[in-house]
Amino acid sequence: MEIIMRSITMFIILFLIVKIMGKKQIKNLTLYDYVLSITIGSIAADSIISLDTPLQDGILALIIFSIIGYLSSLLSYHNHTVEEIIDGEPLVLFENNNFNYDNLKTAKLSVAKVLENCRLKGCFDINELECAILEPSGDISILLKDKSQPITSNDLKSNIQKNSKKQSLNYLIIVDGIINENELKKAKKNKSWLNKYLKEHKKKIENISLLSIDKNDKVTLFNRN
Repeated sequence: MEIIMRSITMFIILFLIVKIMGKKQIKNLTLYDYVLSITIGSIAADSIISLDTPLQDGILALIIFSIIGYLSSLLSYHNHTVEEIIDGEPLVLFENNNFNYDNLKTAKLSVAKVLENCRLKGCFDINELECAILEPSGDISILLKDKSQPITSNDLKSNIQKNSKKQSLNYLIIVDGIINENELKKAKKNKSWLNKYLKEHKKKIENISLLSIDKNDKVTLFNRN
């Protein structure tokens, strides 16, 4: 009878924790999220089965880890630096027709494993690959070269694609009102260029949700609500 009571109590508490912390698919969990989820699950299971452990101790431990998870998510949302520390940042594994072996070593991934992930996403020829990026979730995103992109109905209706510039990777210069200097350098831009652009378009950094630029110097900008 006590196990039944503990099970019902823990189910209700875990349900509330999930509602508070938000929903994420398993494939979108970062390493930090995964460790936190495993820890919370272990505490709940131990509190249900181990009758020698006071139920209130298990509940207290769950509340503490839930608060840690909630606060870290809140800090990550408002501070890009904290987000990078907790979740990590994307790593470019392949770009400019070559593998980035330093990043491969950091991610502890082999070339074969990258190619395997590319094949799973429909890219079987490395010559068709523009870039591959390891996301904080552990998933590998790929961008195909322009000539290898799937043909759409718009491509069949016009010859715009023939005259368009090559599709390329976007550099996230400003995210949630914070300048990412590493991305600025990768885009081969500087703060003088950024300040000039913002001045010309009458924009303030703190009012920008996202400002990105691609290799064709096409700028995309979203304002914060």
